[in-house]
Amino acid sequence: MQLINKIKQLFFASRPHREEAEFVFDAENLIKFKVVVIEFADNVESRSGEVIAKKLENKEGLQVSYFDEPFNKNFLNLDSRTLFDLIDRGLSIIDRTHADVLIWGYREGDKIRINFQNARQYEKEDNAFISLMDSFYIPADLSNSEANFPTALTNLIYGGVISAINPHTKETLIQKKFLLKKIINSLSKDNSAKTLSIEYMPYVMNLLGIIYLSYAYDRGDGKDYKIVKNLFDTALSHQDLIKDPIHLGCIYNHLGQLYDSSNQYSPKRPLNHLKNAISYFRMAQKYLSKYNYPYDYGYISYRLAQLFYTYWLQKDDIQALRDAVFQLREAEKIYTYALFPEFWANIQGELAHMLSLLGSFSNSEDISELAIAAYKNRQKVITERRDPLEWAHIQNHIGEIYYRIGKNGGDKALLEEALEYFHDALYVYEDMQLAEEAKKVSTEIAKASHSLNFL
Repeated sequence: MQLINKIKQLFFASRPHREEAEFVFDAENLIKFKVVVIEFADNVESRSGEVIAKKLENKEGLQVSYFDEPFNKNFLNLDSRTLFDLIDRGLSIIDRTHADVLIWGYREGDKIRINFQNARQYEKEDNAFISLMDSFYIPADLSNSEANFPTALTNLIYGGVISAINPHTKETLIQKKFLLKKIINSLSKDNSAKTLSIEYMPYVMNLLGIIYLSYAYDRGDGKDYKIVKNLFDTALSHQDLIKDPIHLGCIYNHLGQLYDSSNQYSPKRPLNHLKNAISYFRMAQKYLSKYNYPYDYGYISYRLAQLFYTYWLQKDDIQALRDAVFQLREAEKIYTYALFPEFWANIQGELAHMLSLLGSFSNSEDISELAIAAYKNRQKVITERRDPLEWAHIQNHIGEIYYRIGKNGGDKALLEEALEYFHDALYVYEDMQLAEEAKKVSTEIAKASHSLNFL
């Protein structure tokens, strides 16, 4: 079957007869997403990066530039174990150019591998599911000439770029959906890639799945999720054509994201969605190991922690809570305070909450102390001066843990610690005139004082 026909069958077999309401958006006032195409690493003289930049520069909603400053690109070889160099070099270029998305290119035999990078790729999805490890391949001979470059391939790369956008405002998100819908519609009508070889099928299907998932993410439509599942399943059905296991790991990662998303937006939050998300994410980690691909592994660990926590809420399975803590511990090894202070602080806050629960249910003072340490770690970033309200909430949480273990153990010193932390929180709440919060922490102070009087 010709590749473009397969795309049409998968994308539009489940399309409803009734047309969906169009986005209301003034196309003349579109935000211009800044895209920077890096000079491709190629062992032969070619114009690959420049050609793709030229093909994209007239695309709606894009401001495209070509970055051709000379530098050693050996780190673009994904087998060279220089992933940190790849990410850090990309982030430095993003800082210099203020790009929303970078396009990297690297020659592998008779193919050009294309990868997409954004500034917050491994800190927050924000409706951008693409990983830096997600690779899209095109024939090298096509990338040397604008005239020979099929429009369908251009639109797939265009869709990859828009999918990689991290929308920071509601308006940006609306525009992203608006453009993705147009891209999907264009791909449904375009036969220009009909001669593309079957060996490109898994990579095309993976990118199509990312594009559609990015569009369908928050619509909560089960039909959308079935289409996306079909796309990724088709990619997996051709896994014999995938030469590098990393690409297989990316597909399993997206299946995990799919079930994670459908679980979030399903009114009934079915348990099987949780289980499928956990299963696919764990499968992805087998290919995206923490030693070779640490950021992907670490972010999957972060998502798994939240899934295990949700499973614990639904099933009251204490092992799931332990698994959630373990996964957060894995994530914090990758997302360090030095390199990712904001994300590290978020991880510390979630870890503290889960450890506090685990310490309470297991009646373990040691685990409770670990929770306090994690909360204090979070305060390295969330300071009283920078964010007094959040800092006060943390003080209150620490006070609650000290009160619990002090009361259970009859420990006067711990109860006094609790009072100190409660009063820190009370001062901020009163200063900000937050009557409800002040009332609640005053009640905690009264309880701690009452317990102290009996010792």
